[in-house]
Amino acid sequence: MTEVVRLTLVSHAMTDAMAAGRFPADEPLNDTGRRLVEAVAALELAGDTRQLTGPERRARQTAQLLGLQAATEPRLADLDCGRWRGEVLANIGPADLEVWLTEPARAPHGGESIADLIERVDGWLDSLTDDTLRTVAVTHPAVIRAAILLALDTPPKSFWRMDIAPLSHTVMHFRGGRWTLRL
Repeated sequence: MTEVVRLTLVSHAMTDAMAAGRFPADEPLNDTGRRLVEAVAALELAGDTRQLTGPERRARQTAQLLGLQAATEPRLADLDCGRWRGEVLANIGPADLEVWLTEPARAPHGGESIADLIERVDGWLDSLTDDTLRTVAVTHPAVIRAAILLALDTPPKSFWRMDIAPLSHTVMHFRGGRWTLRL
């Protein structure tokens, strides 16, 4: 029987940027986010589960509050929104916003394109298919969207068609040479 690699992706908790509709920077969790994480029981993991987190404060705080001893993984970083970092969505020019939302290979903000993010996440997913059978990773909605697109072999233009809620868990399995999504 083929061994199955199990990946659980946890979306970080709420921040002020999320609540205000701002592009994220390296902000901490807000009071609501902290309260919601503290209300959730610590994740119960098998002893051999690899524990990872994105490098941003909000991901590291979520991991810590969930009781994880997570190592920082740079490839779990949020989408780099370049000069839009910290900006309110309403302050972005409509033409630039339209390009960003409809052309995954473009990055009008000067940061990372959706296509580049998907490529980065693909490389990270490939690294998980070694001898560690369980991984939990606290990361960002954009990273989780990219992983889902890859598992389903869906085109990048579908990136914005998924809502990833704060503290949600997305489980994927790797078997038979491909990732599957478990709902």
